[in-house]
Amino acid sequence: MSKRKPHNLRVRIDRSCRSLLATNHVAVVNIDPSGHQGMINYKSLKNIAPGKIGQAVCSIPHRWTIYLSALCIDARGDRYSKSIEVAPDGVYLSDHLEDVIEHCYKKLRDSANQSQMVASGWIAIPESLSLDEAHAARIFEAVGAWNQVKVAA
Repeated sequence: MSKRKPHNLRVRIDRSCRSLLATNHVAVVNIDPSGHQGMINYKSLKNIAPGKIGQAVCSIPHRWTIYLSALCIDARGDRYSKSIEVAPDGVYLSDHLEDVIEHCYKKLRDSANQSQMVASGWIAIPESLSLDEAHAARIFEAVGAWNQVKVAA
């Protein structure tokens, strides 16, 4: 007869939090230069109020997929973005993501045409999920990333 694993409350809470985030399709979005940061449902594109979902994002480590983007408008007035997707190895708390993102984010912003850049931002999803460019553009549009006030250099 096999022996059952002992009850582990921490593992059970972590599993419950990950399930909550997956069913609500949570993504954390940050937009610069305004500094706007919030959570959004990446499927329905509706904002998610902080609360239990915010605690689930912050309190346990996750495997993150981060979509970094520089949003630009060319001389003809057409929108375009220069983007990369980063999936760091391992699991990270949301507080430690800045250390992981910072180098890639700065490199992307510096490589974009500064005279055409309107905004920049990132979308962090607490699971292994790849975003295509069109889906990321819809998320940035939903949070108002294109309506940024351009900061003079």
